[in-house]
Amino acid sequence: MIAHIQGKLVEKTPTDVVIDCNGVGYHINISLHTFSLLPQSDYIKLYTYLQIKEDAHSLYGFVEKSERELFKLLLSVSGIGAGIARTMLSSLDPKQIIQAIAGGDVGTIQSIKGIGNKTAQRVILDLRDKVLKIYDLDEISVAQHNINREESLSALEVLGYVRKNAEKVVDKILKDNPEASVETIIKQALKNL
Repeated sequence: MIAHIQGKLVEKTPTDVVIDCNGVGYHINISLHTFSLLPQSDYIKLYTYLQIKEDAHSLYGFVEKSERELFKLLLSVSGIGAGIARTMLSSLDPKQIIQAIAGGDVGTIQSIKGIGNKTAQRVILDLRDKVLKIYDLDEISVAQHNINREESLSALEVLGYVRKNAEKVVDKILKDNPEASVETIIKQALKNL
């Protein structure tokens, strides 16, 4: 209904802004990502999403159209409301969320406050195909990278290594050689742990 609001920035906090548009002050909820992108000028334009509930009409604003589209996608998942979607966009960069969904990276999504294992899995299950289609990502390389990483970390945990230490080593190996097989990753990790 309200696609964007353009006007004078009257108030600004990390969670919301007030924009004066021809004498009417619009209170708009924002993510930390949008907060970090707000221009220094007094005159701004935000792409908006209006959520209408029985007890409230809430406006959510975004500097980037792509962030607004991701927000709407997140809202389409059962169990994710506007609050959690905004927390997700405040905790991670939109690109990180898209990569995590496309790659089936449950751990990254679950690391966000308020999201448990089941919700993280549901986000991936519901949005993976949409994200790959909309953002035209290379599904195989992202998924393969994460599968090899996860399998390697699981194997190292079974061998008695602490996951956090193993993650640092495995991530360094994958940074140097993104196409490394599970066996290669484990062998190199064992030398470095």
